[in-house]
Amino acid sequence: MGTTPARFLKRWLLAFLLPRPLVGVFYVPRYFRHWWRYRRSGGGEIVRFRDTYPCLTDWTAHTPFDAHYFYQAAWLARKLRANTPARHIDVASSAIAIGMISAITDTVFIDYRPLHARLSGLQAVGGDMTRLPLRHDSVESLSCLHVIEHIGLGRYGDPIDAQGARKAARELERVLQPGGRLYLSVPVGRERVYFNAHRVFAPATVIGLFLSLTLKEFSFVDDRGILQENLGTDAAAECEYACGMFVLEKAARK
Repeated sequence: MGTTPARFLKRWLLAFLLPRPLVGVFYVPRYFRHWWRYRRSGGGEIVRFRDTYPCLTDWTAHTPFDAHYFYQAAWLARKLRANTPARHIDVASSAIAIGMISAITDTVFIDYRPLHARLSGLQAVGGDMTRLPLRHDSVESLSCLHVIEHIGLGRYGDPIDAQGARKAARELERVLQPGGRLYLSVPVGRERVYFNAHRVFAPATVIGLFLSLTLKEFSFVDDRGILQENLGTDAAAECEYACGMFVLEKAARK
């Protein structure tokens, strides 16, 4: 399909809206200097104006990344590689991260908005986090990364429910089998609700959501975007918006 006026206009509008509105305006002169230099350099392809696709803000000294999502995915992958469960269940974490996890172990991915993807080692199903389609005490290895802070705020089409995060935590606790492990991440620091984006929890609040689980390990990505591993939860209590990563274990039956 050729370039339509709508596609052309969309490409140029997005250049000035993402990643931050209007920042791209400052780089338009450089863009046209480079375009003109490319056209005059000889031996290259024909560059037509209707095919231009300005990427104005990618010229950076370092590769940018979202520290929360980068480190939590790497953290989970390393935990699963060390423990190698026969099957892993994830609830609504980053789809890209779970696609990678499915290369380590067979993975079931449950999301309120079902993932329509086909990949070996990955089974994607729809499900409400406050009513998970899983039996009691049935899951050996479970993860939920940067999710429960959203439940009940309506952001993703879920029902408004002030107790949504607590209900989600109870469901994760319910389905985890004795001796099983939950790998959980949530925003931690000064406790508050950014309606309708997400909540930020005090680390102690997170632990209190899971009455039958024991904290085995805690790491976090601090306000500077630096990974802090294997520390006490108090270390993150004064953060503004950190990513707390909890390894929680359900007591084995005696």
